[in-house]
Amino acid sequence: MGHARLSADVSDPRWAPRDPTVSTRPATDRLADWVALVDARYPERDAASWDATGLQVGDPDDAVHGVLVCLDVTAASLDEAREHGCDLILAHHPLLFRGLARLTPDTAPGRLALSAARAGVAVLAAHSNIDVAAPGTTEPITGLLGLGDVEPLQPTPPPEPCKLVTFVPVEDTMTVLGALSAAGAGVIGEYDHCGFRVAGTGSFRPSPAASPHLGERGELNEVTEERLEVDCDRDDLDAVVAALWQAHPYEEVAYDVYPLTAPAVTDGKGLGRVGELDEPLTVREVCDRLADGLPAPFLRVAGELDAPVRRVAACGGAGDALIDAACAAGAECFVTGDLRHHPTLDARSQGLAVVDAGHGAVEQAAMATVADALAADADKAGLSAPVRRSALAGEPWADYRR
Repeated sequence: MGHARLSADVSDPRWAPRDPTVSTRPATDRLADWVALVDARYPERDAASWDATGLQVGDPDDAVHGVLVCLDVTAASLDEAREHGCDLILAHHPLLFRGLARLTPDTAPGRLALSAARAGVAVLAAHSNIDVAAPGTTEPITGLLGLGDVEPLQPTPPPEPCKLVTFVPVEDTMTVLGALSAAGAGVIGEYDHCGFRVAGTGSFRPSPAASPHLGERGELNEVTEERLEVDCDRDDLDAVVAALWQAHPYEEVAYDVYPLTAPAVTDGKGLGRVGELDEPLTVREVCDRLADGLPAPFLRVAGELDAPVRRVAACGGAGDALIDAACAAGAECFVTGDLRHHPTLDARSQGLAVVDAGHGAVEQAAMATVADALAADADKAGLSAPVRRSALAGEPWADYRR
């Protein structure tokens, strides 16, 4: 098979910097708006610790005229973005993944990042935070097979909740509540600025070196204050406390943090899925459905093709690490986008049939769902840049038979 060139010639006039005074249509969107929109649906906090997500190329203050959603950042996807007037690429696989000591044309990621910057194309990555989303990268498989009673194979633990309590002069309470809310506290479902306050009396005696907002140095002061309490996630606590110090009028801020018991439920997020078929299928019939519905040039299968299957596990990307979880969940067949040799042997030794449907094929199908979801979110948020699905094939492999 032929191989597409993965580097762009930075001297090519197509990649010359765009004249900022020339635009085919007005743009009111800013890159920061789109970064926030993507984070609202696929929070960066949900990404794995080893991952590289978020804005990788671009200035948050730049205008956005169009968005291209694709699987990988390549020379071809940069061409596609330019051709369709898209100055933001949302890629599932990060362009800058492993740590780079320098950004030069010596490496493929360096060449592509420089090319994107010269072309005025921003690059935003959402990787494992899409993998664990509901829906995420596994739903193309569960949808094609019509799985019911679907659950995550490896559920994402719910955030650790805590309660922040502080004490504020009455006239400053709403200012402080607003700052805490902006930092992520006080959110309950679809409601924000959630808090509780009750009036009381605070006492303090400032030292001669203090600079009190209220009261006198060296004297015992009593001030009418409100006890303000808000809930927040442990992951947001540092930002919330920083916002408290910034917004509170006192020189020294009194506050307490209480851990709360997390509910024993998940929000459907997690790696992989497991569910039940309405009617039993053979492994062969599972493969037929996948071959008919996915943009895959071929499937790889290990297992008895005529064996009956009722319970199926799936993982849209590389599924090596979920084989034991699939077996523990009672799956008879595991469909994924990537399997290596030895994990496949491990699966077979446990009686699990496995189907490798292609990493690119499964996740290319998922990117269509991502594009549609972001287009709907953008419309609700009042963003005007159109969202385009990449037309490029996600799977680099071809089926060769002699």
